[in-house]
Amino acid sequence: MGDGLLVDLSRLQFATTTLYHYLFVPLTLGLAPYVALLETLHWRTGKDSYRRLARFFGSLLIINFAMGIVTGIVQEFQFGMNWSVFSRFVGDVFGAPLAMEGLFAFFLESTFLGLWLFGRDRLPRGVHVACIWIFTLGTWLSAYFIIVANSWMQHPVGYAIDPLTGYPVLNDIGAVLFQPFALWAYAHTVLGGLVAASVFVFAVAAYHLKRRQHVGEMRWAWRTAIAMGLIAATGQMIVGDVLGVIVTDVQPMKIAAGEALWETEGPCASLGIVAIIDQEARENTWELSIPCLLSIVATNSVDGVVVGANELQEQYEEQFGPGNYTPNVWIAFYAFRLMMGFGLIGAAWMLVAWWRTRKGRLPEGRVFWAISIWIVFTPWLGNMFGWIFTENARQPWVVYDMLLTRDAVSQISPTFLLISLPVFFLLYGAFAIVEFILLRRYVIKGPPTDDEPMAGQPAPPRPAQVA
Repeated sequence: MGDGLLVDLSRLQFATTTLYHYLFVPLTLGLAPYVALLETLHWRTGKDSYRRLARFFGSLLIINFAMGIVTGIVQEFQFGMNWSVFSRFVGDVFGAPLAMEGLFAFFLESTFLGLWLFGRDRLPRGVHVACIWIFTLGTWLSAYFIIVANSWMQHPVGYAIDPLTGYPVLNDIGAVLFQPFALWAYAHTVLGGLVAASVFVFAVAAYHLKRRQHVGEMRWAWRTAIAMGLIAATGQMIVGDVLGVIVTDVQPMKIAAGEALWETEGPCASLGIVAIIDQEARENTWELSIPCLLSIVATNSVDGVVVGANELQEQYEEQFGPGNYTPNVWIAFYAFRLMMGFGLIGAAWMLVAWWRTRKGRLPEGRVFWAISIWIVFTPWLGNMFGWIFTENARQPWVVYDMLLTRDAVSQISPTFLLISLPVFFLLYGAFAIVEFILLRRYVIKGPPTDDEPMAGQPAPPRPAQVA
């Protein structure tokens, strides 16, 4: 069993690397199908504008994907370094989806990204277009298997306990791969990626439209980004509603913490908008709430009853023994609202932008274009706060109702973690600077000409000089 400092430092290090790695995941998930669509349109229509946009946004996709690979590898090392007890405990179940991710998804991504990148004008046109679609399939499969593994930690299924070791052993891979929690969490993740990519394309197009550069191409990118963003945001609200009901059923303490609900309420449970939370007293000293909305969100019924954290705490103490089974409610409550708030801001502004630019108009005004560019950060903030809510509100469990976080850490020196944490911060800070510089350089340059290489491609050889 790890002491408090060791557990806190291990959680901080893993949270830092995970959240940083997740900066790159949504853009890859959403930008890959967008680039594939551009390649398909160029193949079917022959219009050079689609080719230029595909090469432009393809360069940004490659930069982002490469940085995601580097940070993801660093993250995986921590399973053995910081969480070796967890790795041994879940290895028989957890290893299956992770192996599938490596064998099926990552090979598809790396192989067909290379074929798409270096096969332009070398492969038959239809085969070259197929490569970027297969790469997209690989990225979505990779996300699926990772979400499956995480969903098993949230809601363990498809296992039996080994009587000799006390560890879970996989006995139903179908239950692990296709449980409703995983399917709806995956849809939630992919839609979050599509929203992030649409806002990214929207902001990049806004940068050039503000300067009246590449107007024809960027106007098309602007319109398609708005359409994709609004459709994905609408889907996200529907999926989030279904997922909320599932989480209420399998993780009632997470919903109680996310809503700062201390006492059981219902029918017509109120949903808090803001609250002053007293974790020690296990109550809210003040809150502003909307009547009946929590029952609707959590149970799809006005008459639904939502169990409070105090009642759940008593149940868990009877089931698992003495201990604190309530997560940090302040973090869960506000992370959940920031997730929704930042997600809605991006979608709402794109709706405003659609109205302002309807009938082909390009509005004037520095404020409009400044917001349209800087709005790019909102989906990333929404995604990050979403993961903070998902993982923090599961505490104190690392595997829900099976393995406590304090029992899952490696017995390593806290001094080692205190030394390695600044190293990780500096390393990832350097990655962030490199990513920002590269993306900024390619964004400012705009769509490349045919003789300019994409990101990741070698520059064409210079003609030989005649003596």
